[in-house]
Amino acid sequence: MKFVAIVGSLKKQSLNRKLAAYIQERYKEKADIEILPIEKLPFYSEDEELNPPSIVTDIKKKIADSDGIIIATPEYNHSIPGVLKNALDWFSRVDRVMVGKPVMIVGGSPGILGTVRAQVHLRQILNSPGISALVLPGNEVFVGGLHEKLDESGHLTHEPTSQFLDGVMDNFQKWVERTKGF
Repeated sequence: MKFVAIVGSLKKQSLNRKLAAYIQERYKEKADIEILPIEKLPFYSEDEELNPPSIVTDIKKKIADSDGIIIATPEYNHSIPGVLKNALDWFSRVDRVMVGKPVMIVGGSPGILGTVRAQVHLRQILNSPGISALVLPGNEVFVGGLHEKLDESGHLTHEPTSQFLDGVMDNFQKWVERTKGF
């Protein structure tokens, strides 16, 4: 399977970027996962949507060609970061590359709740008419205390979290298979 990952953070040492890289590495035998450079997208402008910069068309093509999307989001002020919302705005216009695309959401933070509030908002956005993604139901990944569960190299060392992610990834792959053709 071919997945793309979207990280909702600009920070190079972002906990969620490390989580996405961990997922990419851990499941490389099960899926090819490419982390997309959404930080390179310009601010969305309706004036440019019919003739977007090449980075927009390149990323949209990768999404369209993928079997599914993994979104790793931090939580900023009880919601998703602006860089993630900007990317979703680009993806929801003109060719709408996320319509019917299976999505798995993950997120972690130093706090105990992980990214609960951000993921609630993200699910609402992913359900909007321009996006209409097929979000994996019943598999919410809120990793609280993530900074204490990663080693210096970004490897997840907390075995219960790794085992939980194994189950969610298996469920996501089954979800992708079940939703083909939607």
